[in-house]
Amino acid sequence: MAYFLFFLLSVVCIASVLGMIISKNQAYSALFVILAFTCTGGFFALLDAPFIAVIQIIIYAGAIMVLFIFVIMMVDVRKGITPEKKKWTSGFASGIAVILFIELIVALKMAFNPLNTSSSQAIGNPSDLGYLLFTKYLYPFEITSILIITALVGAIILVKKKEKE
Repeated sequence: MAYFLFFLLSVVCIASVLGMIISKNQAYSALFVILAFTCTGGFFALLDAPFIAVIQIIIYAGAIMVLFIFVIMMVDVRKGITPEKKKWTSGFASGIAVILFIELIVALKMAFNPLNTSSSQAIGNPSDLGYLLFTKYLYPFEITSILIITALVGAIILVKKKEKE
């Protein structure tokens, strides 16, 4: 049964990502991403990490995608992007893609290294996750909190600015 669910989630996840890429409508693309995030939560559930699965669905498929849809609604896509800005953003996106590809290669090397003893045991329950977040990963956790608060303040400022216009 677990194999069937894994393959079903895999097919749905790949189809939703392809739908996100192919879709011309930004709102539909966001809905496809929500489906992909939900499938990812299903993968965590199959790995016996129910807390992380629920958090994946609540945080990513819920909160983060609400922010994405909010941005999609605020941006006027009919105006388009100027050619000068398009060149700049294409170069920037290509640079980020290269960095992410290098990061993927490093992560895969670390994951398949048989001598890798730095990986901790499965953290499927909240107490282990809380212990790790507030001891070993305290600074990244706090930096993430600051980034989320900054994004929230920025969204509020953008809304107030748009209301004045």
